[in-house]
Amino acid sequence: MKPLSIKEVTDAIGGRAASKGSAAVISGVSTDSRTIQPGELFVPLEGENFDGHDYIIQAAEKGAAAVLTHNLNKTLPQGVHTIVTGNTLKALQELAAWYLRSLPIPIIAVIGSTGKTTTKDLLSLVLSKKYQVLRTEENFNNEIGLPMTLFQLEPHHEIGVLEMGMSGFGEIKRLTAIAPPRAVVFTNIGVSHMEKLGSRDNIWKAKSEVLGYLHDGCTVFLNDDNDILRREGKRMIDISTPYKVVRYGTGDEVDYRAENIQLLGETGITYDLAAEGRTWSISLKVPGRHNVLNSLAAIAAGREFGVELADIQKALTLYTGADMRLDIFSVPSLEDVKVIDDAYNASPDSVQAALKILEDMKEGSRKIAILGDMLELGEYTKEAHRLIGKWVADYGINLLITIGKAGIWTAEGALKSGMNPKAVIHRNSNSEIIYWLKENLWHGDRVLVKGSRGMKMEEIVSHLRQERDSN
Repeated sequence: MKPLSIKEVTDAIGGRAASKGSAAVISGVSTDSRTIQPGELFVPLEGENFDGHDYIIQAAEKGAAAVLTHNLNKTLPQGVHTIVTGNTLKALQELAAWYLRSLPIPIIAVIGSTGKTTTKDLLSLVLSKKYQVLRTEENFNNEIGLPMTLFQLEPHHEIGVLEMGMSGFGEIKRLTAIAPPRAVVFTNIGVSHMEKLGSRDNIWKAKSEVLGYLHDGCTVFLNDDNDILRREGKRMIDISTPYKVVRYGTGDEVDYRAENIQLLGETGITYDLAAEGRTWSISLKVPGRHNVLNSLAAIAAGREFGVELADIQKALTLYTGADMRLDIFSVPSLEDVKVIDDAYNASPDSVQAALKILEDMKEGSRKIAILGDMLELGEYTKEAHRLIGKWVADYGINLLITIGKAGIWTAEGALKSGMNPKAVIHRNSNSEIIYWLKENLWHGDRVLVKGSRGMKMEEIVSHLRQERDSN
């Protein structure tokens, strides 16, 4: 972050000084008093079970150059700039928006039900062939994480790739107001957050709030293989939107098309890219047909921003995946046992993609799917889990192990689709599954571990990784 004067901060958020200190500038922004560094601005936030205002003194003692507050009833530090604002979260967002305007760079927003992180990472690699790129780290894609990402901007950055997440109406609108994008990549519209929004059309409405901020010179990239995005893409073209519409997928009417797709199991993917009147060979080191679409999005956006296709080819070969997202590793204690770690989160779309990868792993003794509940699906919960069970059976998975309240419906779906009852197991806790793995894994097994974040499936993966690391 470039240094900001105390006055710039105060003016940017419309605040007022409650006390003055000796510092002239801030060198960064922090919302965590435990990790704050000397010279930074401390922004205390409030949650259901905490109030950051309780740690203002601690932040000052650690060297904070200034603190924000909207609660003058709390004890304030002496000798440190204290800036009063109406709402510290809103002030954080306003400061981030002002800071972005002070370093005007084009922003590409990545939005969708699944695939956001992978697409963001692929696109960042592609753009880095021509630009200095700032990208969202980890899952900093919400009303706090996005502003904190923007504070990582430095004068040398030339473009930003920001993941924008949501769970309800108004959230994308707020994020877009902070960081208005030059381009938007829509990965897909699935069923995540069905609990709050009720339908896929409503999910699209929530995610498409970003479109209200686009203008002439902006570009929207749409996954044409997704039914809702295909429909909306055609509508956008018919009404002649002020922004450019670019479609990618495997169909005939797209601008960037994947042909001759070769799924190479755990080793990756190859396909031919048909675009701009030519055909290019594309190779990825990550598995899964869905990553064809994620890479097409990166290619399309990269070309829009002037990256040469030859450089794009090279960039895509560098991607090796993100933590807890289809990370395949071996367990040396059992020699040839391989685990697909996809424990970061789960939705019907992402579970299906992971199951297809498990299906494509031709070698090995058994294919085992360890599946935790998919959360936030509302009334769609029972139907979605039954569908997952059907896919488990249809894809030839040898053994299904479920955990969670909805696991009964996953099992039900598998059994109704003809899976042997002896091949369907339910356990009540991750520790029970870990015990089962200790006792029942065979040489050559292929194991998928996947579930929503609330299911903490990484505990199971951690056990398997410890098995690996202990040898």
